[in-house]
Amino acid sequence: MQNRQKEEIEVDLVQSEICEQCIHNVEGDPITDRTKERSKKELKDMLNRLNRIEGQIRGIKGMVEKGVYCTDIIVQVAAVNAALNSFNRVLLSNHIRTCVTQDIQNKKEGATDELIDLLKKIMH
Repeated sequence: MQNRQKEEIEVDLVQSEICEQCIHNVEGDPITDRTKERSKKELKDMLNRLNRIEGQIRGIKGMVEKGVYCTDIIVQVAAVNAALNSFNRVLLSNHIRTCVTQDIQNKKEGATDELIDLLKKIMH
C-alpha cells in the first residue's frame, strides 16, 4: 500500500508541472482553487494510460530487483518516458482546447501568460 501511495505522489509531482487545474495533493485537496470537469471517457482514457505507465514502472523496479542487464532496463525507461510524453501531449492539448480557450473567451486576464509559463516549465 505504501509503494502505491509513493507512486501516486510521484505521478502528482509530475502532473503538477503540467496543469495546476488538474492536480490534487496526497490528501485529495486541490493544490489550487480551480478544478477541471472531465467527461467519463476522458477520465477513463487518462486513468488507463496512467495505469499502464504505473505497470511499466513496477516492471522496471522488478527488473532492477532481479539484476537485469542495464541496457534492457534503459530501453524500458525510454518506453516509460515516451508514454509519459504522450500522456503530456494529450493532457496539454485538452488543456488548451478547454481550459485556456474558456479563459480567453471569458477574457480572463493573464490566460495567455499562464499558458506561456506552463510551456516554459515543460520545455526545459
